[in-house]
Amino acid sequence: MTSLYHDIIFGPVHSRRLGLSLGVNLLPTESKLCSFDCIYCECGWNAEHPGARRFNDRADVARLLDETLRRMVAAGTPPDVITFAGNGEPTLHPDFGEIIGDVLALRDALCPAAKVSVLSNATQIHRAEVREALLRVDNPILKLDSAFDATVRRINNPQSAAYSVRATVEAMKRFEGRMILQTMFLRGTCDGAPVDNTTEEEVAAWLRLVDEIRPRQVMVYSLDRDTPCPTLEKVPREELLRIAARVEALGIPCSVA
Repeated sequence: MTSLYHDIIFGPVHSRRLGLSLGVNLLPTESKLCSFDCIYCECGWNAEHPGARRFNDRADVARLLDETLRRMVAAGTPPDVITFAGNGEPTLHPDFGEIIGDVLALRDALCPAAKVSVLSNATQIHRAEVREALLRVDNPILKLDSAFDATVRRINNPQSAAYSVRATVEAMKRFEGRMILQTMFLRGTCDGAPVDNTTEEEVAAWLRLVDEIRPRQVMVYSLDRDTPCPTLEKVPREELLRIAARVEALGIPCSVA
């Protein structure tokens, strides 16, 4: 069963990829707001959550994060990472850059060992202010699930007709390696149509783009939670490890979650 995050600050949770993670949700707490509509999204389809499209207020984010970090530090359990995630795409927030500044200041003051991560679908990285904000955090984690526009449209359902893999790759290259690339591998069917980004054609083309982008790290993973499309299949870890080995052969570290 898919579900939303009903709080601005949520967790902490034990993340497969990041450790003890305290979540920051900039998106509406009672609806989903995203520039993708991924067939595997744990928050469900965009259309299932048509409620108020109000971003969370910058001052509320700072106040609640301050309170939560102070409580966690006092308990002796500071987070390993503060992660921007939640009910959609965090970089859509009109005050995203300013909020990043607020969070970094709170982190430095209260738990300086914690990392700040942003999970992003990379649809806004063509905007200079978004790119500059992402470059300030420890872990800008940017999504690229396929090298082919047609596959991205099946898996990620970008809400903009202008989305293209090539434009996304060119924007990623502007990070000059100071980013983490994240890819979800899956297969199965959705609405009766086959979907599979694990074929040799898919993986080989994706690897060429990885080599072009040259991120500092790649994260590959497969399904772990409920999805809005119930006919998707999890890719076995052994298969993900083989893909990771091909990434590492390019001289780029790759983790499997």
